[in-house]
Amino acid sequence: MSDPQTGDARKDRIFYIEAGRERELFTAAWRARLPLMLKGPTGCGKTRFVEFMAEQLDRPLVTISCNEDTTATDLLGRHLLLSGETRWIDGPVTRAVRQGAILYLDEVAEARSDAIVVIHSLTDYRRELFLDRTGETLVAPPEFMLVVSYNPGYQRNLRELKPSTRQRFVGIGFGYPGEAIEEQILIGETGIDAKGARSLVKVASKIRNLTELSLLESVSTRLLVDAAKLMKEGLPPRFASAVAIAEPLTDDADALGAMRHVIDLTL
Repeated sequence: MSDPQTGDARKDRIFYIEAGRERELFTAAWRARLPLMLKGPTGCGKTRFVEFMAEQLDRPLVTISCNEDTTATDLLGRHLLLSGETRWIDGPVTRAVRQGAILYLDEVAEARSDAIVVIHSLTDYRRELFLDRTGETLVAPPEFMLVVSYNPGYQRNLRELKPSTRQRFVGIGFGYPGEAIEEQILIGETGIDAKGARSLVKVASKIRNLTELSLLESVSTRLLVDAAKLMKEGLPPRFASAVAIAEPLTDDADALGAMRHVIDLTL
């Protein structure tokens, strides 16, 4: 593998298996100075992919986990009293622009509307950030890139990105990987044997097909990795799967019973 900037061979430190053309798209968007939106369910690898691409492009990564309390001030910065002197302290968005970093807003739809508005000027031809409290306008350097992610299925019942925001981004959909790739991920992430990985993936596939359970989220690759790690530590496969896969997904006794039944039959 080579660095997109230099062409020099380099060793990957962050483990990631490509499922489609996401690496090609990310690199093209970065070079074209376009913001990127990643859509997909929890635990399908969106954050890992951004970390991987930051490493590939040799850029610093600033990650913000958005929530309903995330404000514009949290993102941009604030004046603080330090040693008797009032000083401006950059927030993560401001810091990322100054550094020419990759700025990743995870679960961006969770943030308050005033927080989302502050990034709009970074998503169009201006690529600027205005700090009204200091009167400073920052122009993002060519290396800067804005990436956001959100979960469309989960947000359908809560908050949704406005069309005016969505249309500022190039978008790519993420889903759970195919069985062969998911097995490779479990082996690469945890060192579990192929048989164990295959069994966990079968458990996930069967539970994901149980649509009658009405789970808000289904079995993520992240949960499978957790189960595999527990198995590597010596926990019995059924027990590891129950505590790492079934229990985190629901408190409903009937749904838990159905998933435990699948686990018992598969493992």
